[in-house]
Amino acid sequence: MGDADPAARLDTFPRLLARNVADFGARPAYREKEFGIWQSWTWAEAGTEIRAFARGLIGLGLAVGDHVAIVGTNRPHLYWAMASAQAAGAIPVPVYQDSVADEIAYVLDHCDARFAVVEDQEQVDKLLEIQDRLPRLERIIYLDPRGLRRYDHARLHRYAAVADAGRDDAHAAELTARSAALGGADTCVMLYTSGTTGRPKGVVLSHDNIILTARAAAEVDALRPTDSILAYLPMAWVGDFIFSMGQAYWVGFCVCCPESEATMQQDLREIGPSYFFAPPRFFEGLLTSVTIRMEDAAPVKQALYRRAMALAGRVGGALLDGAPVGLRDRLRYRLGEALVFAPLKNALGLSRVRVAYTAGEAIGPELFGFYRAIGINLKQLYGQTEASVFITQQADGDVRVDTVGPPTPGVELRIAESGEVFYRSPGVFVEYYKNPDSTAATKDAEGWVATGDAGFLEDGTGHLRIIDRAKDVGKLASGALFAPKYVENKLKFYPNILEAVVFGADRRMCCAFVNIDLNAVGNWAERNNIAYASYQELAAHPRVYAMIQEHVEAVNADLAQDETLSGCQVHRFLILHKELDPDDGELTRTRKVRRRIIEQKYADLIDALYDGSGTIATETEVTYEDGRKGSIRATLEIRDAKVGASGTRMAAE
Repeated sequence: MGDADPAARLDTFPRLLARNVADFGARPAYREKEFGIWQSWTWAEAGTEIRAFARGLIGLGLAVGDHVAIVGTNRPHLYWAMASAQAAGAIPVPVYQDSVADEIAYVLDHCDARFAVVEDQEQVDKLLEIQDRLPRLERIIYLDPRGLRRYDHARLHRYAAVADAGRDDAHAAELTARSAALGGADTCVMLYTSGTTGRPKGVVLSHDNIILTARAAAEVDALRPTDSILAYLPMAWVGDFIFSMGQAYWVGFCVCCPESEATMQQDLREIGPSYFFAPPRFFEGLLTSVTIRMEDAAPVKQALYRRAMALAGRVGGALLDGAPVGLRDRLRYRLGEALVFAPLKNALGLSRVRVAYTAGEAIGPELFGFYRAIGINLKQLYGQTEASVFITQQADGDVRVDTVGPPTPGVELRIAESGEVFYRSPGVFVEYYKNPDSTAATKDAEGWVATGDAGFLEDGTGHLRIIDRAKDVGKLASGALFAPKYVENKLKFYPNILEAVVFGADRRMCCAFVNIDLNAVGNWAERNNIAYASYQELAAHPRVYAMIQEHVEAVNADLAQDETLSGCQVHRFLILHKELDPDDGELTRTRKVRRRIIEQKYADLIDALYDGSGTIATETEVTYEDGRKGSIRATLEIRDAKVGASGTRMAAE
């Protein structure tokens, strides 16, 4: 950007905030639901609060370059704390709020955090539990004072008190000087990776990384100050930071925070955002709830729904893309909109959505098609923490389920001979904090970053297609291609399957673990008069096994038609007696499977899948919500699944 470009001066978050206060001062910047009531703050009010808290932090001794941990659910005050830290020349480090104490201890110790801003007593207790392991942590600032009155306040400070202390002009000049000294190349935030293969790494991102990426992605979708977004995903996740901080500050739209995780769906309906992001799992859950409700509906409503959806499946996507559709179908679709689609979108909280994205893993064609059929502009993007999220994204009129779209403006892509995808962009991270070896292994001297994903670019369209994680793509003993994530995603397209883990690298056949979705399968059990007392009991029920076997065999039938992936058919499977859980180390905090840990923890179950056993008795350690350890015992059934001809030949070889 040249000097003549007005955006050239908007190279840091403090400058963006000043622009928003000047240009959008009376417009809503933040909304939060508390005690059942929505509260709003304008950009002018948010600017006042951010400056006050920043001066309060300086008064407590916050120095330029300090790391400030932010721990809690999505709250305007915690977003303000990040902006305040930036304005004071410090670096915010959001931490997953559901992390156990040991995980928080690692992050805060690794980044040498001197300050922590936390939401409530729960987070304070976690930090006090590990304070002996954090000698550099000097100040803990809490937002919600409930339960903390009798605590020792030698190092504890109430958020409101810190902000009130900064409302005078005592440190105003110092704050102005620090903000003015910042440039686009300075560190904006440090975000930790999910740690699928080891300890999380601290990804250092500059103001330029975030702002230039946010600008380019926002222009693709013509985002505007009148838009709004629901901020409900973890603040420690890079996606929330780019949407709720990066794009919100660049565009000037409103960030809305739900009251709690439990009320998120109701709050979504009330706020009606125009810009929305959710992983495929969320959209699967919504569709599951719709399916359950329709199965319980009167026959007339079921018939009307099926008829309307049949029409929507045929013409809804075309109408959304602006493709030609006959007058009769247009009129019939409008009728369906009035009777079915509009009430359905309203019930889902998606009535006002103008742009919706999904990412994180592949989304099923049926699921993707359902939302686009009813008029929701659902699209896909592909990104990473190291890219400041956006690597590719789908523009309106160029939306497909089988690709993740062309590169976001400013992003370059290339495919290595191994099939691994590499990218280069203004959003490429600065470094991994205190980890030069990993930085050099991930980013070369020319700025190209290895994604770790295998894929290819389509000729002509420039769309990127992702196959699987490069490290997970392998060979079966027969030499056939093994792509576990591809198979797992196909299994998870079924609402009854919450999670799946497929094994097969260097083995003669593929086998799988399956987690059932308790809500979907539990509802099915109630309708079929199947009594159960626990997840474990329901998962072991013969009729549940029969249902999951049908799903596995349907996936196998589909895979058998794919010459490249026919060897990935699942020959044997079992239903796990517990849900895979981040607290047990089996999933990351962003719910990605930790394959190595699962292979170690459940080695006896994997051996049983391959040695022909019909059952296996096992004992598994679990972590309860209060941090205590326990164990559960179970005898699991192992079933064979029907495979197509290609899969049968592969197993025999």
